Amino acid sequence: MTAPSVLSDLAPTGRLRAGINYSNFVLATRDPATGEPAGIAPDLARRIGQDLNVPIQFITFETAGKMADAVGTGEWDIAFLANEPERASEIQFTPPYLEIEAGFLLPPGSRIQSIKEVDRPETRIAIATKSAYDLFLSRNLQDAKLMRAQGMPASYELFIAEKLDVLAGIKPWLSKVVEKLPGSRLLDGHFMSVQQCIGTRRGRDAGARFLSEFVRALPK
Repeated sequence: MTAPSVLSDLAPTGRLRAGINYSNFVLATRDPATGEPAGIAPDLARRIGQDLNVPIQFITFETAGKMADAVGTGEWDIAFLANEPERASEIQFTPPYLEIEAGFLLPPGSRIQSIKEVDRPETRIAIATKSAYDLFLSRNLQDAKLMRAQGMPASYELFIAEKLDVLAGIKPWLSKVVEKLPGSRLLDGHFMSVQQCIGTRRGRDAGARFLSEFVRALPK
């Protein structure tokens, strides 16, 4: 039986409100037949709802940044997003249930040959604003300039429209971009691994412990 403290933390309205980010297709997509979320994150959310014995309500967002910002409004009880220091002041994260490499894509004719060559004053990087890799590069780049757009598709459009030097993103998505942009290429390696976790609002300690135990029990 689930402890009352866990239920009050994770389902204070009597249902589990799960934040889902549609910008990362590795984690979630919209089912074309039903319109409901489908994929890794929604499936995990449904399992948590079953464990708690409460109905589930999906709260969907078009970008991870908007979902992270919504923690202060109380729109969701749990959310599936990357663990980043900028978010950890308000969100308590589980251990990662999935890691996704982030890398760089170059346009046709680029002379850049390695990840370390990207961080130069003349380099302009298209990136999804407030994504985990945006937060990471904002902390770690010294010279290159980040050009931000709302979500991964918009960052690609900015990359093309402004003829930027680099497109940053998760590598599964960049691999799809390569297929539709003749002459483009992915740089070898990755500049970070995005740790995908389940988060809940800070202060909900019983709920956070429950979620962490849930993740640790997942098959490896």
